[in-house]
Amino acid sequence: MSEEAPTQQQPPEQEKKPDEPPPAASDAPQESCSSPSAEEKPLSCRALVLTGFGGYDKVKLQVKAQSQPQLQAGEVLVRVKACGLNFGELLGRQGLYELLPAPPVTMGMEGSGVIEAVGEDVTDRKVGDRVIALTRSGMWQEIVVVSANRTFLMPEQMSFEEGAALPINYLTAYMMLFEMANVRPGKSVLVHMAAGGVGIAATQLCQTVQDVTVFGTSSASKHETIAQGGVTHPIDYRTKDYVEEIRKISPKGVDIVLDPLGGSDTQKGFSLLKPLGMLIVFGAANCVTGQKKNLLAMAKTWYNQLSLTTLKLMQSNKAVCGFHLGYISDEQLISRTMSTLLELYSQGKIKPRIDSRYHFEEVADAMKRMHERQNIGKVILLPEPKKEEEKPKSNPEPEENVEKTEAAVDEKKEDTTEEVKAEKD
Repeated sequence: MSEEAPTQQQPPEQEKKPDEPPPAASDAPQESCSSPSAEEKPLSCRALVLTGFGGYDKVKLQVKAQSQPQLQAGEVLVRVKACGLNFGELLGRQGLYELLPAPPVTMGMEGSGVIEAVGEDVTDRKVGDRVIALTRSGMWQEIVVVSANRTFLMPEQMSFEEGAALPINYLTAYMMLFEMANVRPGKSVLVHMAAGGVGIAATQLCQTVQDVTVFGTSSASKHETIAQGGVTHPIDYRTKDYVEEIRKISPKGVDIVLDPLGGSDTQKGFSLLKPLGMLIVFGAANCVTGQKKNLLAMAKTWYNQLSLTTLKLMQSNKAVCGFHLGYISDEQLISRTMSTLLELYSQGKIKPRIDSRYHFEEVADAMKRMHERQNIGKVILLPEPKKEEEKPKSNPEPEENVEKTEAAVDEKKEDTTEEVKAEKD
């Protein structure tokens, strides 16, 4: 979510739980960082652990001793190379993401890496395979055990960072546009937070259909970028009324509204729909206004939510839908959609946009960037240790943002990550 994604979007679970992320699959990845036996030489495992609900400082980098994980039938061991940061993790840190287990818990719903071992009955994966992995939580660590059916082979030309950036955002965007809204040639779509992960994914996917008009909201400094990415009409939601701006261009409104905001924006989205149009609510980003839970913002969002009777819905000839990837338990649907997305990537029709890369030590900075909606595209977390004097790599920002960014960099940063060496049992 964040300028990038919505509130309730998140990775899949690996069990019956779903998660904005993918499917309901097996269970969350095992905490691979387990205590080593006295006879085994312990290995070290870096992991990002949510120690409690609150601000950025609640996510700690822990270095633990671990023994070689014992794989069950159908499981694989993945050496993680890159992880995706989603709005769901911002919610989870505040205690607002219901699918995240109670702290302490290793966070992370998507990542990419290399298979280092396979369990019994795994015939379609082998050691050395480069894969994308999905899970409800537990991906933010160097080594993770996941169900083989929750992994997907990466195209040869795909980087680990792109692999980590693709699943959650593109699964969410694809299912909303094609499984629910059935977008067709000549239709129009309103994409909120058009510069975020889901927004960019939705815009790219709309371009795979002929003559689809995309209205995209974002701050003015990002308009050039999202226009180059396919947004037909960029709108600055900070200085203009996007409802009025859309009506100037399209008096009848739009066919599809993708709403990750909630509250009063959902009402506006419904009012913008043409007859037979569809509003899809997939988040409540308006609830998140600061580092910690804001009860006032939550109450305001709840108070302003759209309320309808079936009679009014019938008389308006409009549809209202809800989408949460985490609650989709159809494994075949997830796998089929991932196969379609990977094929679209191979054809050059979609390509994740990487906004920035942060090492595990810099997770607070990564979360802050997304929380403040500075990102244009996906924020990536790297498990490998940060080298001395190495600075976070991020793509150049629009000129309008340079001054703001420099000021932010000069601010005194909170050191919210700690390295804690777990004692051996």
